Amino acid sequence: MTPDRWIVLILGIALITFIVWFFWLKRTRGMRAAETASGFQEAMILVKGGYTPDTIIVRHGKPVRLKFRREETSSCSEKVVFGDFGKSAELPEGQIVPVEFLPEKPGEYEFTCGMGMLRGTLIVE
Repeated sequence: MTPDRWIVLILGIALITFIVWFFWLKRTRGMRAAETASGFQEAMILVKGGYTPDTIIVRHGKPVRLKFRREETSSCSEKVVFGDFGKSAELPEGQIVPVEFLPEKPGEYEFTCGMGMLRGTLIVE
């Protein structure tokens, strides 16, 4: 094999490794929700090509208020769904929409867009 083919092979393997790590293996630490004077655990989530941050950490037994601000026109992101908590909300573009619920059991819970393409994780400790 010629040197230029070795370089292309190594770069190809490196690119495939990066893609696998980025989309399937990368773990984000997550953002801990801030506790407010009203007793809620709050976090602001930007909806633009995904959820930022996409991992929120809260404590069980305390009410949670997640504020979503959608800054895109994609029809996929028009709704957020918390299936495990039976909650969902429409997300009009440019508006802050709070979603409130009480996580009673520790665990990891997923939230998605209405089509299930955008995904986030709620970690309840």
